[in-house]
Amino acid sequence: MRIKSVFVLMSMLFTTLFLANCKSDSKHQKDIETKEKTEDVKDYSQVDIITRAMEFETLDTLRSGWTTFHYKNRSGEVHFFLMDKLPSDSIVTSDITDHLMPAFDDGMRYLIEEKPDSAMAAFGNIPTWFNDVKRYGGSGLISPGKTAVSTIHLVPGKYMMECYVKAINGEWHTSHGMWKFITVVDEPTNHTPPSAMHTVSVSSTEGYTFEGTPTTGKNIFKVDFIDQVPHEHFSGQDVNLVRYDDGADMATLYEWLNWMNPEGLRTPAPNQFVFLGGMNNCEAGETGYFEVDLEPGNYVLVSETPNADKKGLLKTFEVVAD
Repeated sequence: MRIKSVFVLMSMLFTTLFLANCKSDSKHQKDIETKEKTEDVKDYSQVDIITRAMEFETLDTLRSGWTTFHYKNRSGEVHFFLMDKLPSDSIVTSDITDHLMPAFDDGMRYLIEEKPDSAMAAFGNIPTWFNDVKRYGGSGLISPGKTAVSTIHLVPGKYMMECYVKAINGEWHTSHGMWKFITVVDEPTNHTPPSAMHTVSVSSTEGYTFEGTPTTGKNIFKVDFIDQVPHEHFSGQDVNLVRYDDGADMATLYEWLNWMNPEGLRTPAPNQFVFLGGMNNCEAGETGYFEVDLEPGNYVLVSETPNADKKGLLKTFEVVAD
């Protein structure tokens, strides 16, 4: 009788433990499903990018629509990020590393060696698909230790995030690994662009048209790309915000911004200038936003375009103390 009672008691105990485990497993499964559901509906409208050396630490998949990027430059060099929408989702790593980069690498090496004809021949090997890349903005140039805040509108597709500033030896940052594929899925964010305080219209014929008077503290710039055409450097016009010291040689800045100059976009950046972001190349008709905290001083909005000063693709202004 006592043995039977023990058996019954053990049976009841096992049953209790089994039911408890079932409930625990069920709860665990519900927790997983809830977490997955939450992740599925997460609105990737605020995205961090961190560079510590020659990399982009950020998400591999983004949603379409308006997205605000906080690009934190924790490295010792000037960088930027640009979102290149590729013409085909079938473009793979080897298309970039074995075909695209070598053409740019060879071309830049020949320019440094003062062999312009060989450089143009090398650039002629750039894959034809690269002509169909669409650009949807990014940050302007950003100095070490600074953070650039940029809001851009992304359409679904496969992108190449890149930085083509040059290292101290003249080699592209892209060739040092500073690029990555980003997939933008057809699931729009719930984000809306910020309210602009100033508007910059960018045109290849009219240059910059700048409205507003920046003041100390937070300023939000809206950048309207009226048109977009390739200039001498095979690219269009963008907007970079730069603070400069009194008496700074502005010609040095303009020359450094032209990557076709062997010393252009090459580390180290010229003294007396601090790069605070901006808006990278966008397609004609597109709009981007960037925001920055300004302190009293001298500033210039300027494009990487060669001879930007002669094309009206710059605007200087002063921020005075309140």
